[in-house]
Amino acid sequence: MTDDTEETERKTVMTYVPAYQKEQWKTHAERLGMSQSEFVRTMVQAGRSDFEIPDRTHADEEASDDDGGGGSEFEGRVLDALSAADHRSWDELLDALTDDIEDRLDETLQDLQAANRVQYSGRHGGYALAPGAFEGDDGR
Repeated sequence: MTDDTEETERKTVMTYVPAYQKEQWKTHAERLGMSQSEFVRTMVQAGRSDFEIPDRTHADEEASDDDGGGGSEFEGRVLDALSAADHRSWDELLDALTDDIEDRLDETLQDLQAANRVQYSGRHGGYALAPGAFEGDDGR
């Protein structure tokens, strides 16, 4: 198998989500003119690009050293979201904390495409840097 074939060969990935979540994803994908597969693939890649996964051992050490008086910016956002209602489910908290990420991603991708720094390819199932995207770009 050549390197080109390995890069374009597709494999199946399965996951199980609650029915309501699948329906939300389906509706959102339709709004964006995407298949469900394309939508999930795009959202996973967007998440992998924009969010750092914390090292749990380091985070656990920091939490045990905390006297309860401080806290991270994200911790403050969690507390704010919880103060807005008596109780919030996991999904409600997730929605409250990530409500603007899709809008921010969409706006940023539109700006990058308008500046010819990013291109979308339906054939390849996603976004990529445009040829010469960073040539002479000192504003990066």
